[in-house]
Amino acid sequence: MNAADTAWILMATGLVLFMTLPGLALFYGGLVRARNVLSVFMHCFAIACLMSVLWFAFGYSIAFGGEGALWGGLGKSFLADVTIDSLTGTLPEVLFFAFQMTFAIITPALIVGAYVERVGFGFVLLFSALWMLVVYAPVTHWIWGGGMLADGGIFGETGVRDFAGGIVVHETAGLAALLLAWLLGPRKNKHTPPHSPGFVMIGAAMLWFGWFGFNGGSALAANGQAAMALTVTHLSAAAASLTWILWERVKFGRCSLVGLVTGTIAGLASITPASGYVSPVEALVIGSIAGILCQEAVNLIRNRLHIDDTLDVFAVHGVGGIFGTIMVAAFGHGAWAAQLGGLAVVGLWTLVASYALAKLCAKVTEFRVDIETETNGLDLSVHGERAYELTS
Repeated sequence: MNAADTAWILMATGLVLFMTLPGLALFYGGLVRARNVLSVFMHCFAIACLMSVLWFAFGYSIAFGGEGALWGGLGKSFLADVTIDSLTGTLPEVLFFAFQMTFAIITPALIVGAYVERVGFGFVLLFSALWMLVVYAPVTHWIWGGGMLADGGIFGETGVRDFAGGIVVHETAGLAALLLAWLLGPRKNKHTPPHSPGFVMIGAAMLWFGWFGFNGGSALAANGQAAMALTVTHLSAAAASLTWILWERVKFGRCSLVGLVTGTIAGLASITPASGYVSPVEALVIGSIAGILCQEAVNLIRNRLHIDDTLDVFAVHGVGGIFGTIMVAAFGHGAWAAQLGGLAVVGLWTLVASYALAKLCAKVTEFRVDIETETNGLDLSVHGERAYELTS
């Protein structure tokens, strides 16, 4: 065990959890209408709790329990045989488990943005639970756990390069989000502004801060690679923020706060798979392109395909993660066949499995709330609470 590595990953674990609670909850909560903000908080918090228990029970073992091509087995379910003396590299294995648990929390939580304001709470929990075990954990094993997409797998000695989750986190969540939004259909009134741009900005700032643990912590050591990952993460986020509002200015004649911070998230998602490999100049290029590319993806999904991915999960996270994964090969840090093949394999599995799980869960619990509940808002109708009390 290395004490410096352990101290850094202890900190990084807290940072990644901070991304979901409260970062993502505030970011998403500010974007919805006031009558639905508590339901978003409820989704994010409940998912964090449920994924923690399921990662402990089965998820960690599926992802990191063995060296099979497709999954890691169940040998480490409930952390069987993992003690305070067990090591993963230079880290206590229980710390590696906890760090990876925070990734298993935020990935299904990202999907929340696609179905807010109209989804059944029971569906959220059941789908998220099954999706993490059937989609997220196996994909994690394929790329990070020594499975079929790792070095020596189906793409040869040079496997898929995904430093911190462009495929594992952002592609899987983005595609699942797009699929669920399509299956649910649009909200009855989808042309409403965010109820609290201030919440959105605060949440985005927390996500930016937490992303240092997300990308920097993925080095699994306190070393130069972690420092470079942190630096390029920051530069990409800054560049994407600026190009997003510049493109807004060109197209609409004004720059918005929500646009500025959405650009930040686009830059963060795009640098994630490349953060352990690229230089600061390459990161600036990735972020600069991402701010425009993801904004155009928002326009494509919303206005041309007419899919109500409510908070643009696929356009920002999915497109960003896919773009960053491709840029790893474009800058010569990975093989084209592995990067494109990995995207294709994971994308196909995500869509097929997510569709099957959505149909299964919809037979067990309410998929979409009724029109009266949607009109009145999920906060009071489903959870019996209001975010704001009306005063005379």
